[in-house]
Amino acid sequence: MAASAGQPQDATHQAWKRMVPYLYDSMASHALPWPALAVRWGPVVEQGPKRTRQRAYLSEQTDGSVPNLLMAVDVELARPRTATADQLLAFTEHSRSPHVSRPVKTVVHPGEVNRIRELPQHPHVLVTHTDAPQLYVWNMEAQPDRAGVKNTSPKQHSVADLVLEGHKEAAEFALGVSSAAPLAASGGRDAQVLVWDLASHATSLALPSDSGDGDCAVVGTRLQPAHTLKGHASTIEDVCWQPGSVSELASVGDDFSLLLWDTRHGSAPVLHVARAHGPQDVHCVSWNPHRQDLLVTGAADGSLKVWDRRKTSSPTFSFRHHAGAATVVEWSPHAAGAFASAGEDRLLCVWDLDAPLPDADGVPAPKRQKSAIPHQLLFQHAGHRAAVVDLHWNPHDPWTLLSVADEAGEGGGGTLHAWRISDLVYRPADEVVAELEPYRDYILTGNEASLSRKPSTSGQLAGGPGAGTAHLPSGQDRSPAADAGSRGDAPSNGAHCGATL
Repeated sequence: MAASAGQPQDATHQAWKRMVPYLYDSMASHALPWPALAVRWGPVVEQGPKRTRQRAYLSEQTDGSVPNLLMAVDVELARPRTATADQLLAFTEHSRSPHVSRPVKTVVHPGEVNRIRELPQHPHVLVTHTDAPQLYVWNMEAQPDRAGVKNTSPKQHSVADLVLEGHKEAAEFALGVSSAAPLAASGGRDAQVLVWDLASHATSLALPSDSGDGDCAVVGTRLQPAHTLKGHASTIEDVCWQPGSVSELASVGDDFSLLLWDTRHGSAPVLHVARAHGPQDVHCVSWNPHRQDLLVTGAADGSLKVWDRRKTSSPTFSFRHHAGAATVVEWSPHAAGAFASAGEDRLLCVWDLDAPLPDADGVPAPKRQKSAIPHQLLFQHAGHRAAVVDLHWNPHDPWTLLSVADEAGEGGGGTLHAWRISDLVYRPADEVVAELEPYRDYILTGNEASLSRKPSTSGQLAGGPGAGTAHLPSGQDRSPAADAGSRGDAPSNGAHCGATL
């Protein structure tokens, strides 16, 4: 990137970083030597009184001089409301994080890894997409550790526990697994959705096995699809299962369509939403696990739409906020109305469909000034310096996410972020205001002398009911309100919240 283009980006990034102590409960930034296109949370490894250690899986996309890798690492997460402001700011963008371990398991993958999905029934078993018609299944507990392998010969590839066949052309990104059974679905350039039933292999995949030393590429067990679904007219970009279902799926693609399928009713779609985003490729789709009539889609123009499958003549919600193509959408596993979206504009947005309208102070609706920011936009993670290519909500830790950006075009590798949103952002506004009210003077003026008159520990706020403590960074030149207000751009660098003091 040219220096003239980089300076505004750097300024925006630094503005975001100044706001981290006020917007985040936990934040870790981990520089990667190569870009990573896929990241997923794994099982909890250890729980302590102050920290949790959790497995995570990510890819490493190289330039061909060294092998492409699938890796398992451990991420250390502080318990909510235990990290200090100094700890939240103790990261640099080009360094490894002490909260992310070196790889605990390395697989030499046959080709770059574009997507990863874990089997919910066996979270250490992964399905991967690459630039080929085949998919691969890996038991990460049983796989030999191939750390240190530098030879790019196919003979050095790790041996997959299972190879999923059936696509006639490359299947690169569309990948989903059922939460109800060991079923995997994939879409590709052949415009077909294929479904594989892994049940007959579930026992062998779930248990560690003697798979040899992995020093040569031996063809693993191959599996043909149980279902072939036809209805798209172009490349399928994403596919997902209805949560809890073994038969219902959704897919989107470059034919501008959203299709719903039910394998109990044959190979044709049961619902076809043509031109779901107008004449735009639809890149991503996710099915709400709490309200199972709702799906969200994201498109090449950055638009997001929420659909009710009972009435698809028009979307239930439509948002145009991303300035670049939408890359990923995913519903929260914990909050019924919340979903996250990522885009090529370097932003990861968290939306809350249940967010109340901002208090209009009695102003009649026709006379209110319309905001360019939808009130459903709860939070913006603006810490990445390149396109956000993947994200994953933590299934074990509410409001905690993993995200990864591909910075190869910016002269770097990739950046992995593990972060938790401060509860002051998503709790009810009146509850937050009541908690912060004793600290009004400090928040509005930055006068630290006012803290000595409050019954709280230095550097912290008194917690609300059952809430522990909230961050209150000390030694800052400005209060949070003064810092955000001086720029007039807080929503573009962090949270968008209707609560005021």
